[in-house]
Amino acid sequence: MPVSARARIIRDPLWNTIRLDPIAVQIVDTAAFQRLRYIRQLGFAHLVYPGATHTRFDHALGVYHLAGTALRLLLERERGRDLSEVSRLIPYAALLHDIGHYAFSHALEELEPDRFPGDHEEMSARFFASPELGEALASLGPGAAAEIHALIRGESGHPLQGLVSGSLDLDKMEYLKRDARFCGVPYGEVDVDRLLQGLVLLSDPVSGDIEVGVQEKAISALESLLFAKYQMFRNVYWHHAVRSATALYRRIVDESVRCGLVEKNELVGPTDEGLLYRIRERAVGSPNADVRRIGDRWIEALRNRRLPKRACELTAPELGEIDLPDWISTESEERRAVEDALAEMLGLSSGEVMIDYPSKKKMLDLDLLVLRRSGSVERLEARGLPGLIDLPGVAEELYTASRVLRIFTLERRTIDSETALRFLSETSLPPAALSSVGGRENPMEPENHGGLA
Repeated sequence: MPVSARARIIRDPLWNTIRLDPIAVQIVDTAAFQRLRYIRQLGFAHLVYPGATHTRFDHALGVYHLAGTALRLLLERERGRDLSEVSRLIPYAALLHDIGHYAFSHALEELEPDRFPGDHEEMSARFFASPELGEALASLGPGAAAEIHALIRGESGHPLQGLVSGSLDLDKMEYLKRDARFCGVPYGEVDVDRLLQGLVLLSDPVSGDIEVGVQEKAISALESLLFAKYQMFRNVYWHHAVRSATALYRRIVDESVRCGLVEKNELVGPTDEGLLYRIRERAVGSPNADVRRIGDRWIEALRNRRLPKRACELTAPELGEIDLPDWISTESEERRAVEDALAEMLGLSSGEVMIDYPSKKKMLDLDLLVLRRSGSVERLEARGLPGLIDLPGVAEELYTASRVLRIFTLERRTIDSETALRFLSETSLPPAALSSVGGRENPMEPENHGGLA
């Protein structure tokens, strides 16, 4: 690929015109980046909001665009600092921040850790190792790829790290507006211009390190981002049908890895449809009825929007102060054993009950420096700041309110709230005992359900 690639102008429905510099053009033209065209930004949200077919490709271009805007404003404001050298990698880190995403975006990262190779930020290293992307980054100098990867993972000591990964990074500003636009909802409106205008480089009063912060007069715009994020999680990202489709997809992939239909390293690289096609092609030819149902029953149900139904739904007030077990919000052997015990109780087959209690502890995380009107610099974190709305406290309340515990069943069943709560909170049998209750002596070995094939 020629180093002399020319700049390129792209028309975008959100930001109007995005100008790619020659290095960005080289990056975008690699196979690794083009793959992002075929990974939906919102996973299965298009099954609820038909317009939500935008991709990681679109979003990455938007973050790159915002990076350029933010840098111009910071360079103008910080004229006394020489930021030309430290800022040069930021646009490319913004462009590449999602390069490692799995099919259907974040869904696979909810599996047990030993079921997939690592989070998408960790997986980006595999794409950075490709000769084509290495060539595209070569003109940035030795070590540039490693530094960009560190920025993406939030592990760089770079003073502008916060633009790529942090409480107020450009990724959040972009995806909230883009997701709201393509879903056709009013919830993601964020005052991006005000936030960008309010960005400033500040010295941490404790460590002395320079990092990206925000002026106090832009706090109202930060509040708009916080509430927009809450509304998007509650109404879009954690919509019951989106979570139902996500739970079924997780079960498809989890079962495929369990029975050896796919190796976990094969999850890195395929596009949305590519991964489903690969699993289905292998499943339908299996002599094992349990394996065949992955392709014939589960994938077909997902593709035709015959989604698992809500057998029970428990909101924050209904959960109250109940002490739920740790396994409730993660894929695990414990949760699978309980799901299969419930399946037997409901007359369903193993694997066709799914407990879903989404968890994203940093969903509304706030940890950034604020330049007060008095000229002092203070850190906004868990304790909040005097004179300002208690944003961290509000964030915690909003996070709690947005979480809903659901039990999905592939065929319609009903579980009353009292029974569900008693079962989920009192179940303390070890996985082996629970799996016996559920009809499977070993949860890793599929049972034969010939009637489902």
